Amino acid sequence: MMSVLRVEVRDRVAVFTLNRPERLNAIGSGTVGLLRDALADVREDDNVRALVLTGAGRAFSAGADLGEIESCTTPGQFRAFVGRLTDAYALLENFPKPSVAAVHGFAFGGGLELALACDLRVAERGSRLGLPEMKLGVLPGAGGTQRLPRLVPPAIAKQMILTGEPIDAERAYALGLVNELAEPCEALKAAETLAARLAAGAPLALAAGKRLIDHGLGMDLETAIAYERETVSVLFCTEDQTEGLRAFRERRPAEFRGA
Repeated sequence: MMSVLRVEVRDRVAVFTLNRPERLNAIGSGTVGLLRDALADVREDDNVRALVLTGAGRAFSAGADLGEIESCTTPGQFRAFVGRLTDAYALLENFPKPSVAAVHGFAFGGGLELALACDLRVAERGSRLGLPEMKLGVLPGAGGTQRLPRLVPPAIAKQMILTGEPIDAERAYALGLVNELAEPCEALKAAETLAARLAAGAPLALAAGKRLIDHGLGMDLETAIAYERETVSVLFCTEDQTEGLRAFRERRPAEFRGA
């Protein structure tokens, strides 16, 4: 039986592929369980320095598995289902290695929420991104109402969430929700190219940079700058810092080891 999450490692980049194309990569408990396991595996793999998430078939993901949602008969069961998604997405968001979502076709509902948990997003021109839960009489429950307004103006997030209407990739790019636009059928290639650029960085500095940005946004500026100062001071003592300076002086690419 083919796994609903396929994992491949290519040139220090792990590619996670949602693999339910016949269901438009609907995300259920099985998928998020495998996602958690895969994150644990590549976290310990020093040969992996960045992640790409994509979807098989004609879409990134249509969202959470409606069949599994419909099997919930009590608020407690639904809360448990949503909790499995939010816990897995939080692991991805807080993962020490940078991640890139490669969006094609569409990313709706829980699929967009998965992409929002990534550090960066690449989307093919003409693809669509949205949170349509309002049209089902509910709301996004796997981080959409919280992550989206941290990435786009709150009024835009309100419009997307309260109307349930999607936006196209070009609009998402203009708003800063998407980092790069790709031509049709080129999202994965573009995301892997971006991930390779990230993977070339110093692993300790990459992880520290993620922490500084994510945690610093919740601090007042003075506290955040002090946090930054302490963090970069620790990085100054690493072997990678010495290698980076040496490589710069020798006019060659640095060979970072994560030490």
